[in-house]
This record gives sequence, C-alpha cells and structure tokens, in this order.
Amino acid sequence: MLSHLLSVALLGLSVVSHAQTIYLAGDSTMARGNTVTDGRSARSFTEEGRFTEIANLGKAGDYVIIEFGHNDGSAGAVDNGRQCAVGDSYDTTALVKAANGTQILIHSWPYYIQNAIDLFKSKGMIPISSSQTPRNGWTNGAISAGPRFVGYAQLVAQRKGTNYIDHYAYVAQTYNRLGQATVNTHFPQDAVHTSATGARVVAQSFVRGLLCNASPLKNFVNSVGQSVPDKCL
Repeated sequence: MLSHLLSVALLGLSVVSHAQTIYLAGDSTMARGNTVTDGRSARSFTEEGRFTEIANLGKAGDYVIIEFGHNDGSAGAVDNGRQCAVGDSYDTTALVKAANGTQILIHSWPYYIQNAIDLFKSKGMIPISSSQTPRNGWTNGAISAGPRFVGYAQLVAQRKGTNYIDHYAYVAQTYNRLGQATVNTHFPQDAVHTSATGARVVAQSFVRGLLCNASPLKNFVNSVGQSVPDKCL
C-alpha cells in the first residue's frame, strides 16, 4: 500500500513555514505516517477519534487535507465499521447490524466530513476537501466515472466554504493521457494501490489540482511542483 501524498512534499511543496504543518486525513492511498491510517473511512476515522487527534495536534494556520472514499461503501449484511449511510444529506442515517446482531445507527459521509471541517475551523486550521483517487477501472478506453464520494467531497466543500481539489478528475486526466496499458503497470497488486511510479503520478496530479485551485497553499509550491504535467480542468 504505497503512498502518494507523501510524494507531494518531495515533488513540489516547499515547507509552508516553521509555524505551519500540513496534516493528512485519509486511508492507505494517502501517505503513511502523519495521521493517515490504512483501511479507514470517514466514519471510522471519526469514531476512532482521529479527526479529534489532528485537531488536538494542530494549531491556527495549519492545513488539513481530507480525502476519503475507497473504504466508505456499503458493507453488506454485517457492518464492517466503515460504511456510511447512503445519501448526500447531513441528516441521513441508517441502521446496520453488527456481528453480534445489535443495531448500530450510522450517518452519511457528508455528516462525518462536515463535522470534521467544523472541528478544524474551530481551531483556526484550514481544511481542504479532496476527492478520492480513481481505481484502475476503464470504460471505453477512459477512466470510469467516479463513485458518489467524489461528488460528496465537492458538495461538502461548497456547504462549508472550503477549498476543493478534484483529485479524482486530475488523476483521471493523467491516466487517460498515459493510456490503459501504461497505467496497468502502476497497479501491481490490485486496482487501488499503486507502485512507487504510480504514486508519483498520483502525487503530481494532486499538485496540478492544487496549482489550479484558489487555496493559498499553492503559493508554497516550489519550482519542481510548478513543472508538473497536464492542465487545469
């Protein structure tokens, strides 16, 4: 499970300042270390107190990049501790069955992420909503359309007035340029986790999305990052 956002720092982001930190909230498709944890979803990250951990570690002016979606879908008959209620409303809920047969109330993906954004803003931190990366899935020679969590990430950003980076679209742009045969070599284990080469491609796509965004964080992208390929969408 190789990282991609760790590569962002190596590719393009200069140190923001001695007083600022960039925190990453996400799953195994983000960087290892920092506050990223394998196999997590918006719900499990919330229930395990990991958003709170970041808020307690951070301070005013720190950035938090939030990216979830790969582990957030429906689990089936028995709850897996990660699935979210289906729907884009903050108030959407669902009852799911635990392994011991008890009922658990779960909330929508926007509920968990909007609460996290509110928490970070209350500390003066600067959250950025980022859509999940694409799986290695193709339709008619192009990367398949994104799942519902891509739209949710944008919707949440609009609701909360935060910057949004469509990481999915920027990675898809790059994959479509490279072609399916080349991209297949970037996924040696499964359709989600990339090789080191693939991780660099995904990181470059994030930097391109950042450069095309209004976030002040783009002002700290160095000359290496400024040279990443592809165009603004």
